[in-house]
Amino acid sequence: MNSSENINTKNLDERQAEREWMVQSQLMSRDITDETVIKSMLIVPRHKYVMEDKQDYAYYDNALEIEAGQTISQPYIVALMAQVLELKASDIVLEIGTGSGYSAAILSRMAAHIYTIERHHILADIAKSRFKHQGYENIEVLTGDGTLGWTEKAPFNAILVTAGGPGIPDSLINQLAIGGRLVIPIGDKGEQKLIRVRKTAHSKLIEENLGSVRFVPLIGSEGWREL
Repeated sequence: MNSSENINTKNLDERQAEREWMVQSQLMSRDITDETVIKSMLIVPRHKYVMEDKQDYAYYDNALEIEAGQTISQPYIVALMAQVLELKASDIVLEIGTGSGYSAAILSRMAAHIYTIERHHILADIAKSRFKHQGYENIEVLTGDGTLGWTEKAPFNAILVTAGGPGIPDSLINQLAIGGRLVIPIGDKGEQKLIRVRKTAHSKLIEENLGSVRFVPLIGSEGWREL
């Protein structure tokens, strides 16, 4: 049996063991302490959110290529961004950049409802299929320009942007509820700073720099222009 024939032959117990190893070695050994994040990362099968030939690499702390030339972020970054959102079970969340759907699946176990926007039709369709197959009923997917947000569903208690922009889109700030948190990578197309914004009672924004990250560009009318 060649290597390609070995793909998907691992049983559920083996995949669960891989997830437990991922959580212990990559998350809990670092600064991921939120119990809801840890529980979600233990449950959601990351190997189901990557292409078949990448499934045996799903639980390593690496970004992996997915369809449409995009990537699924490394597990630590997914966990970190989920943690700094400081979600409550009643929160309504907007995600910009559905990608594989993995991050939305993680968030869906931490909040009441997830609205997620993806500009690539193929990724949106694949994510919808995954959510349906895995029984996620509190996730809605929209194909469109994520920099404009989702006005009809606003306001949001939390907004997560999974692509790096030149600045924070005004549309997203306007759709953030009072007391809400917005997490977004800001910088150039090569490297960004992960920024958390809190919206106070008087609509004042308080920004925090959470460190250096690298994401694909945030393309849209309030982001980078598509080449």
